[in-house]
Amino acid sequence: MTKPSHLVILGGGPAGLSVGYFAQKKGLPFTIYEASHRTGGNCVTFRHGDFRFDSGAHRFHDKYPEVTKEIKDLLGGDFQKCNINSQIYAGGKLFDFPLSPLNLLKKLGLPTFIKALVERLRSQLSRNETNGDFESFVLRAYGKTIAERFLLNYSEKLWGDSGQNLSSMIAGTRVRGLDLKTFFVEAFRGQAAKIERLDGTFYYPKLGIGMIAEKLAETCGSKNIQTGSIITKIFHDQNRIQEVQINGDQRIKIDHMVNSLPLGLFIRMMEPVVPEKILSLASSLRFRNLVLVGLFLDREMVTENASMYFPEGVFPFTRVYEPKRRSEFMAPPGKTSLIVEIPCHKEDKIWNTKDDEIIRFVLPSLSNIFSIKENEIIDSQVVRLGNAYPVLEKGFEKKVEEILLFLSRFSNMKLAGRNGKFEYSHSIHNMMKFGKEVIDAYVMN
Repeated sequence: MTKPSHLVILGGGPAGLSVGYFAQKKGLPFTIYEASHRTGGNCVTFRHGDFRFDSGAHRFHDKYPEVTKEIKDLLGGDFQKCNINSQIYAGGKLFDFPLSPLNLLKKLGLPTFIKALVERLRSQLSRNETNGDFESFVLRAYGKTIAERFLLNYSEKLWGDSGQNLSSMIAGTRVRGLDLKTFFVEAFRGQAAKIERLDGTFYYPKLGIGMIAEKLAETCGSKNIQTGSIITKIFHDQNRIQEVQINGDQRIKIDHMVNSLPLGLFIRMMEPVVPEKILSLASSLRFRNLVLVGLFLDREMVTENASMYFPEGVFPFTRVYEPKRRSEFMAPPGKTSLIVEIPCHKEDKIWNTKDDEIIRFVLPSLSNIFSIKENEIIDSQVVRLGNAYPVLEKGFEKKVEEILLFLSRFSNMKLAGRNGKFEYSHSIHNMMKFGKEVIDAYVMN
């Protein structure tokens, strides 16, 4: 792609803002078009009085030093280093996350631990092929006891589908080290080895993850960002994107474009209409929504964890986190909050349930687990996030590959972000890395 005379960026979430940020640094002209009244997308920090909470249990791991440096330069002293581990709540007990062999022995007891370890060793030696689905992958990788207790139920709650229908790619690398070598290392080195392996170190902005998006937008400049701009059509000539239509009437000519809107939505807006097969594939891509429940408490602290995971079906939520554990500035002195995540689809009952009913739905479980007294509850809030992340169903890779092959013919367009590329990329870190790579490529050309 040649250096653009003007770059149009669709979507003002973290992916779009990252592209704009690096374009601004390189002196490239650009405009970001964002449908809502604000930028940041789902990378936002909400305010409820003097309380703050993020749109998820965000953390910033130092995966790419050059990107971490960019954020440090953006936020300065407001980008803090934290060291807080997470845990899984199962069977009324707390387990280390990622799973730790020594911790499993203590919590499961010797007979169950030996059973799980033997299952894992047998599955590792098995020559049975996996079917590309999550369930067969984790059963082979971790054995039945571990998979059923910690992974399969949780994934079904998180993604809204059976592990048999989900891609093995959702597994990531979070469950690791469940072997004899790790067990003996932890047994002989004790707590030091456990801390080293679990690695709860991450960076976090003083006033929430939304600070990053706000600083990116600030650097992009308000004159380069058009909010309230809903993309309604995308015109092309089969080889190039020619124009985009905004709010049903205004048309903007395109020199070069980066799209971070959901991939299926982008395909459906193309004019002329794309081939039926591509349209069908795009329409089959699904996204998961997220309901957040905030509980604001007259209490100093509730947990010792960055996050707590709930794999059991008896709990309607998948994850609970306490913002104040990440930064003391997320709640007033002497107060704290708990934020509950409930993944769902837009057609699910919970998505359309009234706020007060949702709060009554989760409150008994939270009160029991965290010993919350009624007089400690100051207030509550419910927030709904659409298109929170793509659902990686079994075989999704082939669908996306075919769609991306079709889109590769458009020489003046690139895709960005987890929604735009339909991938379960973690955090703004990955998005900023991509933004830098895109702009570096423009400059080099």
